[in-house]
Amino acid sequence: MMSQRLKADLALGACMFMWGATFVVVQNALAYASVFAFLSVRFVLAALVMLAIYWQTARGLRRPEILAGAVIGVFLFSGYIFQTVALKFTTPSKAAFLNGSSAVLVPVLLAVFWRRRINRWAWAGALVAMFGLYFVAVPPWGFRNLNLGDLLSIGSAVMFAFHILAVAHYGNRHSVAGLTFLQIALTAILATIALPIVAAAGWEAPRFEITSGLIFAIVVTALGCTVLGFSAQLWAQKHTSANHAAILFTLEPVFAALTSYVVLHERLSSRTLAGAALIFAAILLAELKGPAPAPMDSTGPVAGSAETGS
Repeated sequence: MMSQRLKADLALGACMFMWGATFVVVQNALAYASVFAFLSVRFVLAALVMLAIYWQTARGLRRPEILAGAVIGVFLFSGYIFQTVALKFTTPSKAAFLNGSSAVLVPVLLAVFWRRRINRWAWAGALVAMFGLYFVAVPPWGFRNLNLGDLLSIGSAVMFAFHILAVAHYGNRHSVAGLTFLQIALTAILATIALPIVAAAGWEAPRFEITSGLIFAIVVTALGCTVLGFSAQLWAQKHTSANHAAILFTLEPVFAALTSYVVLHERLSSRTLAGAALIFAAILLAELKGPAPAPMDSTGPVAGSAETGS
């Protein structure tokens, strides 16, 4: 008979695979949809499904909880904007590893903005991550040829790091289910409001070509990564240790790279591979030794002690 702990570890591993693989899925979807149209449809669908699941919780929301959810939702929305736009200009593997550095940035932000003392392991992780980011994002010929997508991925990591901090701040004061629904709902609202604004500003024309690939991407990201992924992660973390969860969280960019290798035949240079290895080591240090909460996917909502990704 399989133990609950093993089931939980397998569930978290499955979440990491799903969240990592969706970097490729989202990049392919952007061939048929504009960024804000894709995000609007994705999060509106996720919010509606989550409303049906958490209906009783949603009915009982109070002003302080709504304000907390709004703060968290702004950072989540910002992170997804940076992350999704980045995939128009860089590869899924590089985006995933750069985005994953949010786990390392959390203790650094705590030290810089909140004067929190962090341990030597967190500083070591930050230093290792800095070298990794340099090798992944900066080409051999220097800073003048930086890839826009890589810079946006770093911006995404910063936004998701603030998102982790916001969840850590409000998570113990309010309902996890309520905050989760609120941040997803606000992301849906902001993406929908932004859609005509960016079009009027001439930044991006709305586009949504209904194809099987795009529908697949919407279903996977909205229902799989956000609704199912969050639910599985929430259950799994009740039945496994924090160290197990932390190690499994580091697998997301690895699965992103493997999926990109198999599906897109992406080949990373030795320089990028070295940088990715350094970032992976830094994330592992931050997850296991750092004082901050451990992140969840580049793709799902943060809950209690977790983060988000694609």
